[in-house]
Amino acid sequence: MARINIPIRLRWSDFDAYAHVNNAEMLRLLEEARIEAFWRPDADADPATVRPTAVIDAGPSAATFSLIARQEVEYRAPIPYQRSPIDVELWLGRLGGASFEVCYEVYSPVGVEPRTLYTVASTTLVLVDAATGRPTRLPDELRELFAPYVEPPVVFPSRN
Repeated sequence: MARINIPIRLRWSDFDAYAHVNNAEMLRLLEEARIEAFWRPDADADPATVRPTAVIDAGPSAATFSLIARQEVEYRAPIPYQRSPIDVELWLGRLGGASFEVCYEVYSPVGVEPRTLYTVASTTLVLVDAATGRPTRLPDELRELFAPYVEPPVVFPSRN
């Protein structure tokens, strides 16, 4: 199976008084990685930088849009300030009828040793018809494109 690696640069505003990435900012960092991995870029984007999985139309005239149904985050280690981008690995933990689960592992920057796992997370997204607001089935083309990126979902060992 394949994973998608997205480098995400940290900004000063991501940090809190304890000098590590704030927990609420982690959701934004995950969102940024998810959009880079799966959402179609603007028409003027450099084709060399567009990921093959970036196919979901999120523009204002899109026939469908995605809503977050669930998110779960487990923090394993604080993320300190660093200039190199953190490494967000994404894969799909499940393709449902109208939903899919994006899974994440957030690591220290590529090349930094020892490699540190900072965060594990998952987001369940539901594909919704823009006209009716009702869930709509994932198209076969999307399922086919996403199939190589499906592997077992994140395991949250601290969950009771």
